[in-house]
Amino acid sequence: MNDRRVAVFLCSAAVLLLGIAWLRGSEYDEAYSIFLTAGHARPAWPSGVFTAGAVRWLYAGGAGFWRVAQDLRAGDVHPPLYFWVLDAWRQVFGPSWFAARALSVLFTLGGLALLACLAEAAAIPVLSALALTLLSYGFAYTGVVARGFALAQLCDIGGVLLLFLATRERRWRVALAGGALFGAASFSNYLAIFTGVAALLWLCRVRWRLVPAALAGLVPFLLPDAWFFLVQRGSRAAQFVAFSPGHALDLLAKDAGAVVFGGLPVYAGAFALPVTLVLLALIVAGLGYVLRRRHEWAGLFALLALATPVGLLALGLVFHNTPIEIRYLGFATPWLALLLAPALPRWLLAVMLGAQAAAIAGLAFAASTMQPQGLAAREAASYPGALVVVPLGNDGVGVPGPFIAAAPDAMRLRLFRAGPALDVQGETQVVLVTLGVDGASQAASAQMLDAMRLDRCFTQVARTPLIAVFDRGCADQ
Repeated sequence: MNDRRVAVFLCSAAVLLLGIAWLRGSEYDEAYSIFLTAGHARPAWPSGVFTAGAVRWLYAGGAGFWRVAQDLRAGDVHPPLYFWVLDAWRQVFGPSWFAARALSVLFTLGGLALLACLAEAAAIPVLSALALTLLSYGFAYTGVVARGFALAQLCDIGGVLLLFLATRERRWRVALAGGALFGAASFSNYLAIFTGVAALLWLCRVRWRLVPAALAGLVPFLLPDAWFFLVQRGSRAAQFVAFSPGHALDLLAKDAGAVVFGGLPVYAGAFALPVTLVLLALIVAGLGYVLRRRHEWAGLFALLALATPVGLLALGLVFHNTPIEIRYLGFATPWLALLLAPALPRWLLAVMLGAQAAAIAGLAFAASTMQPQGLAAREAASYPGALVVVPLGNDGVGVPGPFIAAAPDAMRLRLFRAGPALDVQGETQVVLVTLGVDGASQAASAQMLDAMRLDRCFTQVARTPLIAVFDRGCADQ
């Protein structure tokens, strides 16, 4: 392995990932990370009119070890390791959204460095494997968001590397450490355990005497995993749609393509179908070369790549839901890259990397790949002095959190939940933020629009997909 070329690659990856982290709007789930580690898992927003600057303090502060654990057990569905690390990180580097994302970028770079070591140990072209991984849409996306995916990915890659080395050296201490990393991965994101299970199955076949050592490292993490999961498992019962085999397989096929090539068919507009067919041909050709040029370790990496999609389908069967999303399938991308890197001819590798690079450009710049809260805030800021009414959302976290983070300090706000009448007495201009990113915000947005359109004193003067602007034309009664 050329250490200098790998170092240059990692520096370039850092610039790319930090750029994406800076350019992308804040997201729904990231707000949970921010508020949880600030000690306000469910922010106590003011009930009346307030300014964005008046609530900045809710985004700062520190929760501490036990507060994070208690809040996760009380109302979330995630293990605590990532949030403990994020809490400490924010105390050092500040409470900004970008600072939180920078931690994920650091984990991602660590994962790529370990992946380079694994590729070298398996005699796989290192730079090809790194490029195919970094430019996979799902890997880059989960590598920048302020969630636990990047830490779990780092631990999974480290665990596979250590088990791989342990089989060569027959050292139980290395296998123990590998098992512990798989445990840490699951303690960062429960779904990361699928990779660990697949690696252990492979270990059973090639060096079964090392399995007890690997399990000894893994099991101590499974106990606290269970302590959190058994309490949390019913807290978001409606998060996913009910499971049906046909829908699940259709969604899996679409997201499996998107995890590699992102939203390229979406960007193509009228040419979506031919673009989709070209991308499908690239994937089929790549897998065909994998079969023709079978690498010594192709079986291992195929098993690891299949572990997450198969695990998600099994999870859906057990819990009767459909937990299939691009961000979860991102756990498979390093192993798919290691599978493809030694098999692809140069021309096909270049074409595939070019398509992936186009998808990554969309990840950074295309509004269609981003959640709308930040863009809505920027649109609403074009009407200074107006009262901006924002849906509260399901629990006051994922909708107002990113919106207010992107709003100027002077913006006047009111949060609205469907049900009570909308109070705009004394206002001369009202901006309704019509977001529909969860069920509650959809209902609130519809009620707000109906109320303002029925009010004879207000006239709609502007409308976009994200905001509706109303001006008063008569005095208050």
